[in-house]
Amino acid sequence: MLNLAILTSAAELGCVYALVALALFLSFRILDIADLTTDGTFTLGCAVCATVTAAGHPFAGLALATLAGAAAGFVTALLQTRLGVPSILAGIITNTGLYSINLAVMGFSSNVSLVKTPTMFTLARDAFGEDVPYRLLITGVIAAAVCVLLVLFLGTRLGLSIRATGDNADMVRASSINTAFTVTVGLCLANAMTGLSGAVLAQYQRTADINLGSGIVVIGLASLIIGETLLGAARRPSIWVKAGAAVVGSIVYRLIMALALRANIRSEFLKLISAVIVALAIAAPTLKAHYDFRRSRSKAQAALEDRERGRAGC
Repeated sequence: MLNLAILTSAAELGCVYALVALALFLSFRILDIADLTTDGTFTLGCAVCATVTAAGHPFAGLALATLAGAAAGFVTALLQTRLGVPSILAGIITNTGLYSINLAVMGFSSNVSLVKTPTMFTLARDAFGEDVPYRLLITGVIAAAVCVLLVLFLGTRLGLSIRATGDNADMVRASSINTAFTVTVGLCLANAMTGLSGAVLAQYQRTADINLGSGIVVIGLASLIIGETLLGAARRPSIWVKAGAAVVGSIVYRLIMALALRANIRSEFLKLISAVIVALAIAAPTLKAHYDFRRSRSKAQAALEDRERGRAGC
């Protein structure tokens, strides 16, 4: 069984990575774009925040990391909407270029340490004391605030235009709405949330590493799909449920990872476990439909056999 400390840590990391799940919810579910910039943008947020925080400005680091993420999303959107690069290739191109940029931001070092640097978590610890779950409080408030702001934004005129672009871009163009603009805004917001997630993680772990963003897309997709499966978000029209599913799924995913570590599974296999979780979550509706069909067919065959036996008895 998991003790309270492990559960709390899993919930804290779940709230941190929930921002990535919300970003993929916006790009993948709302805009219907497979944005592969996520890995590089996450590392960019870590690098920018760690560098600025090391200079003594932890809160400015969060803001600048968010802006840096939005800039990365703008580059991807520019490649896609103005230069005609397919969305997947645009994300790959930006992600590849970000590796060098991230190294440059960190002073061409593979990592930046914040062990002896004040962060928003250490400031909260000094203010509230060790007895208060300040880490969970901060990460939970950030995740909840971003989720609420995203849902409120999607209810605005521009937000509805972004949602309509993902549903039917041709109809949106016929309504004299610039789809290039809506796609650009959507990708900028998605990558801004990813950058903020990386920034929070950098201060949470008190370090930034050039490889922190590896596999973030898989983690975000796993969290998103797990939440949608658990809450049945695909069958519910409420945008609140769909956005909330991303946050819930991220926390559940971290609990699953904590169970895997508790079972003494080698850390090298965690990405494989993530991939399996994504595959099973995506295939869950199909597997359930197949199971329901086989069960219904078995019942029909049993009823037919009973009827035949009844006729034979007569």
